[in-house]
Amino acid sequence: MKAALVGADGTLLHEARRATGRERGAEAVVETILGFAAELLAYGAEHFGEGAVAAGVAVPGIVDAERGIAVYAANLGWRDLPLRALLGERLGGIPVALGHDVRTGGLAEGRIGAGNGADRFLFVPLGTGIAGAIGIAGTIEAGAHGYAGEIGHIVVRPDGPDCSCGQRGCLETLASASAVSRAWAAACGDPAADAADCAKAVASGDPAAVHVWQNAVDALAAGLVTAITLLDPRTLIIGGGLAEAGETLFTPLRAAVEERVTFQKLPHIVPAALGDTAGCLGAGLLAWDLLSTEVSA
Repeated sequence: MKAALVGADGTLLHEARRATGRERGAEAVVETILGFAAELLAYGAEHFGEGAVAAGVAVPGIVDAERGIAVYAANLGWRDLPLRALLGERLGGIPVALGHDVRTGGLAEGRIGAGNGADRFLFVPLGTGIAGAIGIAGTIEAGAHGYAGEIGHIVVRPDGPDCSCGQRGCLETLASASAVSRAWAAACGDPAADAADCAKAVASGDPAAVHVWQNAVDALAAGLVTAITLLDPRTLIIGGGLAEAGETLFTPLRAAVEERVTFQKLPHIVPAALGDTAGCLGAGLLAWDLLSTEVSA
């Protein structure tokens, strides 16, 4: 878990981390979240002369931001958790905003990170899976049911690997960091090898690594061109663990996307700028947005 105190302009004032401890069960995880938030509130009052005026929290899984409900998170074991109400009660009644982790990270990247100034952007983190956040005029489009941006489940290889969602050949089964790790571990014969090792081997010219890497890049480019066709973003922001490979990823990816577009306008393809603080900063922006909405109302 990562938490932060965030200024009105998105400045990171203080950051802290705690173990999620999901092995202790869903109720224990929730109690850790509430206690962590209370500690942060007290820290702000002690070190900045005043407590936080609002709170934002970003969680994985299915989120009903409007009702403040964390609907489902497979990895954390909760269902229909009234997280906004629980946090508001623990924090003395200050306003609380709830958001989806990827969309919240995308909000931060769009406003104060790599997408700053772009009226339309798509944020795609490449980690254990692949998700997306659709940015429009400084806000994130959640969709009618909160599922917008799930680019990882675009089918790019119909005969590809089985996906946990029930389909075959989804983008995240081929181009996520975990997919590259699996492919490289199999290719090099080292079960402990991961995507970072593959990237290093690519940089050194290893042909087997280049083959694994290019397969992932080709699949990623196919998925991104589908997204570009539907959304027409001005900027395409790539984040997550795989993006840490730098130009080892971005040079072939830009070329593969450019090769595939026909009538579409090619967006700027850039690395994310905020790293793993994006979620914290985005949660802070959600909280400030909540205050702005209350004032205008």
